[in-house]
Amino acid sequence: MDEAVHKPGACPVDAMLRRISGPWTTYILWLLRTHGILRYGELKRLIPDISPKVLADRLKRLEADGLVARDYQPTIPPTVSYSLTARGVQLKAMLDALGETAMRWQKEDESRASQKRGAAKAVRQLSSAIASKLPRASSSASRRPSATPK
Repeated sequence: MDEAVHKPGACPVDAMLRRISGPWTTYILWLLRTHGILRYGELKRLIPDISPKVLADRLKRLEADGLVARDYQPTIPPTVSYSLTARGVQLKAMLDALGETAMRWQKEDESRASQKRGAAKAVRQLSSAIASKLPRASSSASRRPSATPK
């Protein structure tokens, strides 16, 4: 039997996922895939919760990985736009498959959570109904005699 070598970087899928993982990274790739060429300001408007520093960092990382192309035009003001490279476009099928799986799992998780909430509500209602049928002890009967004499 072959000895499998287990070392960091041995799995090409792991290397690929590390390249596209991280906060906002897959979202930026998805936006560029669905919208095509986008200027920095357009990306910022499409992702209002991202800080300018994080957006710039993610774009630089994607550019360094060869997934995003940066086009700088020395106009006044300068025009900078971003698009997917040929390598970035190759991610389309993978991102589409991940997107379909993510949406399916999200629906399943929402359905499961809804079922749990419904079951919990039914248990509360049943407990309440049972409790309302039980005789209540009077307040004087539930008092314990005092340990100190009167």
